[in-house]
Amino acid sequence: MNWFVRNMRDVQWYDAGRFGVYGDFEQGERFPEFGFNFGVVWPGQPVALYHREDHQEGFLVLSGECLLIVEGEEHRLKQWDYFHCSAGVAHIVVGAGEGPAFVVAVGGRVGPGNPVYPVDPAASKHGAGVEEETAVPADAYAPFPKPEPTPFREEFLPGAS
Repeated sequence: MNWFVRNMRDVQWYDAGRFGVYGDFEQGERFPEFGFNFGVVWPGQPVALYHREDHQEGFLVLSGECLLIVEGEEHRLKQWDYFHCSAGVAHIVVGAGEGPAFVVAVGGRVGPGNPVYPVDPAASKHGAGVEEETAVPADAYAPFPKPEPTPFREEFLPGAS
């Protein structure tokens, strides 16, 4: 199929444990040119591990609050804040505040991403860092269970009616 329309409530959702929950518009097959991801993290949950890559990314907080760790510095993000991340900038977003945060993440995918997971004290302090630098995603995520399919629950869309 060359095009489709899906509602977030109808896609497959995954419980990523330490990394919150997320839905899959891509239906198990990565879009080749453009990544579009969305998920919910609760206070203290990172959306992924602290990393940098050869593609730009962008993050929009649709609800809740987050802590952005970028190049080792901490910055607060609130609803409607957008973080533009140029290629090669180390970063991660962590849930903060009093409740869940809904975050949309977008990024380029043309060409190799060449991710690197550097050691960073700020990321480690918030449970979003690696103990040893690696450029192998499977090694970075080896200590964590694989995401499991989970049924959609209305709490995944904070503030939605």
